[in-house]
Amino acid sequence: MSRPFPPNLADPIVRRWAVFVVACAVLLAGVVGFAGALAERRATADLARQAQASATLHAAVLRSELAKHRSLPFVLAQDPDVAEVLRSGDPRGLDAMNRKLEVLSGGTSAAVIYVLNARGMTIAASNWRLPTTFVGSDYSFRPYYKDARANGVAELFALGTVSRRPGLFMSRRVDGPEGVLGVVVVKVEFEALEAEWSAAEPAFAADPRGVILVTSIPAWRFSTLAPLPGAEQARLRAEHRFGDAPFAVLKITPPPQAGRPPVLTSLSAPGQDETRYMAASADLGAVGWTVYTLTPVGAVLRATVAGARAIALLAGLVACALAAAVLRWRGQASVRAARQEAARLELEARVEERTAELRETNQRLTVEMDERRRAEAHVHLMQDELAQSNKLATLGQIAAGVAHEINQPVAAIRAYADNAAVFLERADDKTAKANLGLIAGLTDRIGLITDELRAFARKSSAPPAPVAVREAVDGALLLVGPRLRQQGVRVVRDEADEAARVMAERFRLEQVLVNLLQNAIEALEDRPDPEIRVQVSVKRSQVRILVADNGPGVAPEAAKTLFTPFATAKARGLGLGLVISRDIVAEFGGELSLEAAPGGARFVLSLPKARS
Repeated sequence: MSRPFPPNLADPIVRRWAVFVVACAVLLAGVVGFAGALAERRATADLARQAQASATLHAAVLRSELAKHRSLPFVLAQDPDVAEVLRSGDPRGLDAMNRKLEVLSGGTSAAVIYVLNARGMTIAASNWRLPTTFVGSDYSFRPYYKDARANGVAELFALGTVSRRPGLFMSRRVDGPEGVLGVVVVKVEFEALEAEWSAAEPAFAADPRGVILVTSIPAWRFSTLAPLPGAEQARLRAEHRFGDAPFAVLKITPPPQAGRPPVLTSLSAPGQDETRYMAASADLGAVGWTVYTLTPVGAVLRATVAGARAIALLAGLVACALAAAVLRWRGQASVRAARQEAARLELEARVEERTAELRETNQRLTVEMDERRRAEAHVHLMQDELAQSNKLATLGQIAAGVAHEINQPVAAIRAYADNAAVFLERADDKTAKANLGLIAGLTDRIGLITDELRAFARKSSAPPAPVAVREAVDGALLLVGPRLRQQGVRVVRDEADEAARVMAERFRLEQVLVNLLQNAIEALEDRPDPEIRVQVSVKRSQVRILVADNGPGVAPEAAKTLFTPFATAKARGLGLGLVISRDIVAEFGGELSLEAAPGGARFVLSLPKARS
């Protein structure tokens, strides 16, 4: 039984313990608050980086989806069959066009492809077999028809007037010698993309007005991030773009803004508790949309803050317990001190056990974050590799010839080196130096070939800049030179205007020329007098590069689909070479076309002349 404190010591001991308890309470409150705030800031910064990376990835996927379909109306607008049907209105031609559009729609995953005449009436559509066919419908009131007719190209996201399904309408004007013939329209729906998004965090794409168009949560479609003026709502309803959408404002506070850093937001939904998200945005580019992602943060922040506070609290408790033990040790007998030491050790063991559990949890979270970063890096790497594969496929076709081209000077170098050694033994220095000079020339030749191969294989995405036509032609002829010599093809060059400079990117221009030269070489197989003519001419602000051969030429049936994807007359061809080349030239602001010729094939590449 413990003995009571003497009357003269009881009050000081009570006061000392009262001060100790208050100090410990203040210390614990400060440590726990500081640790929670610090952990929350760090976790918020990590979540912001993850959310921004997720938004960028979502935007890249949507941008890729749009780019895949955007070339289709461009190709169809250049299709001579479309122009002929619009010009003549022949029933047999319309039936063939319906079937052609049906095949294209199935192959490209486009929702519907249709052709409007100059009055906005649908004359052919890929859904011509369905009860909801567009054939015979008047779409002259649609903005995508009016804008395409006025400006040549237009894009509009709206509900279908027949299907009532949302989608992006991409349209392009079809011109003829007599003026506007009609408009080609491709509707793209995003159900598959939205389903893919719905497997992850909430994501959506909004137009510049803040109207949500593509979303992983269907209930959010046509909601807005900010209130729309009444006049704007009336205009959108008059254009029949979004049906009877009420344009309700999404209850997210604060609303995310395009181009701003990720921000913590709260989302309120009817019948649900308020949920916190990390909102991030990524600009989609030319279409003017912005992709937003909402990464849930409530559970992560709560777990992180709770863990940090628990560790801080346990550490503070340990410190307070140690201080209390010291105080008690000073005022108690040795037996009581031993008991306190045992209690302290037990408490430390519990703290260590809890700390180990929290450390293991943090390590698991770190491993998961690292795996996600590696997966994102792998996705970006695969995207870059796919962009480079087309150029490497072309490089692979000429690799065997280049290897043979290099083997010859290597064999010659060996022979000259052996001869030089013999002449040195004979003290014939003059002849030995001559052989060494020949070796130097051969190594220069090898270096020229390998430098051109390295430059051609390098990834390049630079904007158009002044490029000398002679450099691009020389580089392309150097790469296909082995095949030219192997087949005995004679190259005739008109170098009068080759000093002209065009707006392009040199190695992508070389890729187009290599493609045209290889097509010509293949067309000249088994010809008795094979010949390729390369001619450069300048006409005002345009530079024309002509590549012609004296082969069998292009059949009229093949010429109609020459620049159509996957249309090829080669047994092992994919039908993409000329399509890709034409797209590259179009990016430079030029045009690649096939001209009529009395014999052989003649391709003309027109590019804008660079300003001096």
